[in-house]
Amino acid sequence: MNAWVLPVSRNTGPKCIFAFLVIASLCPALLVPIPAMVDYPNHLARMFILSRDGTADANPFYQVTWAAYPNLAMDLIVPRLAQLMSVESATRVFYLLSQMLIVTGAVAIELVVKRRFHVAGFVAVMFLYNLPFAWGFLNFEFGLGIALWGIATSLAVQERYWSLRLGVHAAFAALLFMAHFFALGLYGVTIGLHELWYAWVRKAPVVETLARLTVLALPPAALLGLMALSGGAVGAEGTNWFLGFKPLWLIYILNGYSLTVSATGMAALLGLLYVAAKRGILRFKPAGAWLAAGFAILYVAIPSKLLGTSFVDLRIIVAAALILPAFMSMSLPSRRWRLGAASCAIAITLTNLAVVVFVWTSYRADYAAMIESFEKINKGSFVLVGHSGDADDPPMGNLLEYPIYHAPTLAVHYADAFVPTLFAAVGKQPVTARRPYQHLEVLYGGIVPVAVLKAIAKNEVPNAPAFIRSWQHDFDYLYVVGPRTSNPMPSILEELDAASRFVLYKIRK
Repeated sequence: MNAWVLPVSRNTGPKCIFAFLVIASLCPALLVPIPAMVDYPNHLARMFILSRDGTADANPFYQVTWAAYPNLAMDLIVPRLAQLMSVESATRVFYLLSQMLIVTGAVAIELVVKRRFHVAGFVAVMFLYNLPFAWGFLNFEFGLGIALWGIATSLAVQERYWSLRLGVHAAFAALLFMAHFFALGLYGVTIGLHELWYAWVRKAPVVETLARLTVLALPPAALLGLMALSGGAVGAEGTNWFLGFKPLWLIYILNGYSLTVSATGMAALLGLLYVAAKRGILRFKPAGAWLAAGFAILYVAIPSKLLGTSFVDLRIIVAAALILPAFMSMSLPSRRWRLGAASCAIAITLTNLAVVVFVWTSYRADYAAMIESFEKINKGSFVLVGHSGDADDPPMGNLLEYPIYHAPTLAVHYADAFVPTLFAAVGKQPVTARRPYQHLEVLYGGIVPVAVLKAIAKNEVPNAPAFIRSWQHDFDYLYVVGPRTSNPMPSILEELDAASRFVLYKIRK
């Protein structure tokens, strides 16, 4: 029996490699004050508002209104942690906890299914900086970590008496509902598919199968009712498939900063899996084929943007990558194969990590300069955010510029400012703009190309969105992020500060 399939207690070689990769992968968040992820500064800004709520330093433009929103993981946890440490540290602790839940949750499913440590942990570490995670979808990452543990626990009690199964399921459904609704959906899909496989294997009566599925559906249905009564919402209008991107996401999912690194890593990983499957080394365990088919169908069928939530299909790829390895059996026949598999895992993980370290450290100066620039903004000002180029979201031509998009939202804390791109959608987040300012809100954080602002200033855009229709009168300052360009409107904009990735202008009235 080779070292990769030994019982858990004796599998020391791969465990040591795995432990090293996990520790190395967690180091960036421990060492970098503000991780360079596009959504991270925006979430951090909201955490500042929540932590200051009810104090004399509360932001004058935003209010905190709690309801049964299905997207509250960090909103509930970080402000409590911030009572013991700074808000920045509390947010990083939350992020680290999310990463740990992802890795340990993937391993937990494998231990329940196979009763041994095998490959799931290595795949989880390889995918720790995938597109959605590297872009800062923090509540989703935390929620998916909880979902993995929920799947492991539900599978462990699948053959126990129904009251225990219902209790476990209800507890995880409640946790996931509060953490992230789509993570709850992925948990439900996985458990539901496994129940269907379980019924098919046992040739269970249809009535029994329907009863078991009904038990699974009751807690989420009750929570949705509570959400509707309290005024919460899953999302908003806006559904698009973007079918042309679906094949590309399968290649580009692995790394959130470099499409080249991602494509190379995925080619190596898929090549290894193909050869292993062709030689009979890699096989699906019985339930694995059901789950793989279910995830594939869901990925093709689901819109990329669903109810105002973007990149939904990417999240399915991530979930499949973290769940399916637990249902795969890989029996490596020789030392050569073991070295090859270990080398592939180490190379992909460390290459991804090297890119992350490079990007995060390259942004330290820009983030520090951004925070310093807030001192040049008068307290209580209105701050607009624009982009020097086309404001593509995401900028597929250069993902390295993506992390600067929402850095100006930190002005809501450092300058008590109003920033329309702050994530503060009514019915979705507990932080919302006060009524007099809601017409200036951008519900889902999009930034505006400077060319559009210039055209509006010349009265060339008659049907401009409400929040920028009179931008030169409604706002006091403009941050232009992206590649440096000359002042686009010298008669309207006065440059106050600049760094390599942004320029701060004062808007002349």
